Amino acid sequence: MPSAGIAPRRVVQLTALLAMLVFFATQLVGAVLPNVPLFIAASACGLALDLFLQHKQPGLLSLLGKIRLDVTVRQLFRDMLIMVGLLRIEGINPLHEQAPLTVGLLLFYLVHFACQAAAILVRRTRQLPFVTRNIDASALRLSDAPPRLFARQHGRRLLRLAAPATAGLLVTAATKNAVWGGVGLTIALLIGIGGTAHLASWMLPRKRVANEATALRWLDQWLADYQPTVGMYFSGGNSSAYQANMWLSTLAALDGKPIIVLRERFMVQKVEATDVPIVCLPKVAHLMRLEHSTLKVLLHPANSGKTSQVLRIPSIKHAFINHGESDKLSSCNPYAKAYDEVWVAGPAARERYQLADIGVEDKDVVEVGRPQLAPIRPYAGVPTGELTTVLYAPTWEGWDGNPGNTSVILAGENIVRELLADPKVRLLYKPHPMTGSVDPRAGRANERIKAMIAEANTKRGGDRPGAAAAAELARCADELNRLTSASFRPSADESERMKLQGAPDGDRAAAVAAATAAWESAFWASLPVWEHQIITGPRPAIFTCFNQADVLISDVSSVVSDYLTSEKPYAVANTSGMTEEEFRAGFPTVRAATILTPEAVGVTGLLEAVRDPEKDTLARARAELKVHLLGPSDPPSLVRFDQATQDLCRKADERRARMATRLTDEIPSQREARDAAEEMELESGSAEPEETAAV
Repeated sequence: MPSAGIAPRRVVQLTALLAMLVFFATQLVGAVLPNVPLFIAASACGLALDLFLQHKQPGLLSLLGKIRLDVTVRQLFRDMLIMVGLLRIEGINPLHEQAPLTVGLLLFYLVHFACQAAAILVRRTRQLPFVTRNIDASALRLSDAPPRLFARQHGRRLLRLAAPATAGLLVTAATKNAVWGGVGLTIALLIGIGGTAHLASWMLPRKRVANEATALRWLDQWLADYQPTVGMYFSGGNSSAYQANMWLSTLAALDGKPIIVLRERFMVQKVEATDVPIVCLPKVAHLMRLEHSTLKVLLHPANSGKTSQVLRIPSIKHAFINHGESDKLSSCNPYAKAYDEVWVAGPAARERYQLADIGVEDKDVVEVGRPQLAPIRPYAGVPTGELTTVLYAPTWEGWDGNPGNTSVILAGENIVRELLADPKVRLLYKPHPMTGSVDPRAGRANERIKAMIAEANTKRGGDRPGAAAAAELARCADELNRLTSASFRPSADESERMKLQGAPDGDRAAAVAAATAAWESAFWASLPVWEHQIITGPRPAIFTCFNQADVLISDVSSVVSDYLTSEKPYAVANTSGMTEEEFRAGFPTVRAATILTPEAVGVTGLLEAVRDPEKDTLARARAELKVHLLGPSDPPSLVRFDQATQDLCRKADERRARMATRLTDEIPSQREARDAAEEMELESGSAEPEETAAV
């Protein structure tokens, strides 16, 4: 099914590329013959197709750039064929009529390249060595960005400016009157010159942002004034921002001065709404400036290649907090021993590290619970409604190709088929956002599951919430978007976004939390209670799906550990190839779960246990496993997490004090050694004249 959906798109893309080549060939034939109607039609259609693809399929045109057939080459070739056509058409004087047009066309390209040079210079002068958010950076003389057509979209700029020039030249070909070509070229030149001059004005002092040296001095001063104590360090790809976002509320609630340190510029806008100051430092040399700040602790929710760079700073203590705990090997990565401490939820993770024997010492493991789990509501008994809500939230396929990582490939369709066959089940399907990113089979299975759910909904029916519910959802969405989404002009660049995303006004975090809760309530109220749902976006979050569900079906992942805080029934799919006994022994998180086979055997029994408390034989096991995985409920997790932060800050202070004492002790000894050396040198120098005299 998915392959059939992908193929037509590729056919369309290949057809578009083939059409472009056909237009070039036809334009050449029309110019050489010459055949004026064919020549004009091919020239106009070629430019129109290029303009269309620039807007709709820029990625497709990037493939042409890889074979050196980029937009400049294509337009040059197109214009060259137009000039050949004009030369071949009778009635157009090559010397008196076409020569000025040729000169005008050359001037047009000269202006284009001048504009491109100005765009490069402006972009370089506007790119600061860092990016900030939630910080007042007005002292850096931030200004609005220039129009993106001239500053960043050189392909679209060339084609748009070429449109009047091409139109004028083609009218000349049709009428044999060179005036039209001159008019078109004049319009293109005036727009190009005006746009280039306007763009160049951003290099004037009144629009120019601070240079690198000034910006770095400002950053040092801001760090000295703000005096951060604890921060979160994050580096990752486009789809990994969720790993940091899950810790935002915890970081904001800590005592001290929190900060978020990023490494990729695009990640600044991937971080969700927060009042915590954000600083992105792409270069290692600039990252090292943190060593001279008051920052004491950095928390790491994920490992990355750039993590080793910040670990070089000895004055900062580093704690690995992970973005989720599971029984997978990835939760016990040997990289963890590079950190000063490893913070885990409960005793199970401590045992996991010791069994893994990867070099993490037990004294460096700190149990802090999972502060983010506070919004998850506890088990309230069997479902009271007519339907049983089942949340199927499989994880992704991982990097190692282990078939036990995700149930989507081997068991997903069977599980969903069994659930959809029960008329008293309402299914919520929330796949991992990275599903299919490594193994295409997972992506195809995911699409088939979505198709099954959509088809099942066509066979159901019932009352739907009225227009008032949809209106309330729209209102709540608008309010939440207003608080969490920054509104930027299409032309906005990093400097302009820094200007707009300065220090937040008031307690925005509390307003966002209230707006999020209101939106989630309105979201569920807007859906028919009988309809299956496919949830793929960041909203609603997984925790609010937990609260809607009566039972969870998942894989060996952190989703299971987090869900256990509710003590509701859950099931885990065993696609590892192990027996059930081996599976339970190898993965502690499944000890209180119903185990499902790849054929979905066990789904019926799971639903019976959810609906009938007498058949729920795992309730006590879930309560015990919850404590084993997540630690005690008292003191609350946030309190324990904050205490661990303060303890690590004290260790950082103690190290700095030792280093200061050592430096103080070394200075006198160094001074004494220097004085002794000078004294010996003087004695040696005074002896030389005597010896010389004696000789």
